[in-house]
Amino acid sequence: MPAPHALNDELERLILEELRDRWKSTNWSLFEDRMRPPVFSLSDLTSVLARFVPETRAIEVSRRLVVEHPWAEVLEVLKHEMAHQFVAEVLCVSETSHGPAFRAVCEARGIDARAAGVSSAPGDGATPTEAARVIDKVRRLLALAGSDNPHEADAAMQQARRLMLEHNIRERDTRVDDRDFTFAHVGPVKARHDEHERVLASILTKHFFVEAIWTHSFRPLEGRRGAVLEICGTRANVRMAEYVHGFLLQAGEAAWRRHRAAHAVKGDRDRRTFLVGVMRGFRDKLEREQRVSAEQGLVWVGDAGVSAYYHRRHPRVRTHRRSGRARNAAFAHGQAAGEELVLHRPVEGGRGGGGGGGLLPR
Repeated sequence: MPAPHALNDELERLILEELRDRWKSTNWSLFEDRMRPPVFSLSDLTSVLARFVPETRAIEVSRRLVVEHPWAEVLEVLKHEMAHQFVAEVLCVSETSHGPAFRAVCEARGIDARAAGVSSAPGDGATPTEAARVIDKVRRLLALAGSDNPHEADAAMQQARRLMLEHNIRERDTRVDDRDFTFAHVGPVKARHDEHERVLASILTKHFFVEAIWTHSFRPLEGRRGAVLEICGTRANVRMAEYVHGFLLQAGEAAWRRHRAAHAVKGDRDRRTFLVGVMRGFRDKLEREQRVSAEQGLVWVGDAGVSAYYHRRHPRVRTHRRSGRARNAAFAHGQAAGEELVLHRPVEGGRGGGGGGGLLPR
């Protein structure tokens, strides 16, 4: 892990410029443009990740935060400090640092109000008891889905998804205050994402009980901007969707390698088209399963609690349409490979090998 002094003068300039730009966009999207820009600085703070200093109208951000934490966490810390600024300069409320006015401002905007200022990752914190039981059952079913018998594997995957569907139908009627919403950024930060990645995002939103949005991100050690996929939902569903995202990307690449070997394909010219086919084929398979569930009375009509949480975090959403890639034989082969994919058991050991007993690795 790079040390805080790994940032040279040019990188620090780019990071401060990015923080100022994110402050401006967040002031517009979450705070109705009601605040004046503060002074930004990077510091060697050790006791806190960042702080708003009312006397100097400054937001100080720890270099260690920028270097050692994902940019998503840096942005959550920035929002946290902006909430402090809003309470002090707009509401003009004098209270303890995390008093009721501050907590209300955070709640209304989907901001983490805890002192650390960093929204918990999908594997952190206590998982509700029912969700924990469901996850355990899903884990066992996904183990069966790794069977060499294709019919047994398909049946296990369908049963796991049906279990998640039944759980979510029950949970969406629970009081919102009793539910545990979170978010995660999945996949790489890139300037432009390919069509198969966008199809994958649609799979998560339509079949795995989360909301998704392409949101701005930044690679501070390179000084480069990009976009990343954010998923929002209950903690258990975000963990599941996070795994599905990684599984399908890896399975798609593995299918492409098998296709190249089987058909003596040279080069990767048709790789992206093939991967679009994989995602479309898997999506078609899930949609057939969804129609069967609907015939059995299990109909998913969305989750108002998740949608409300998503819109608190992203109140000003813009939609962009992009054209797809030309369909050819590679697409057809990919689609056939996607139809055969079976979602099965992830690697054990929690998040990224870090322990903790989580269902899904990073």
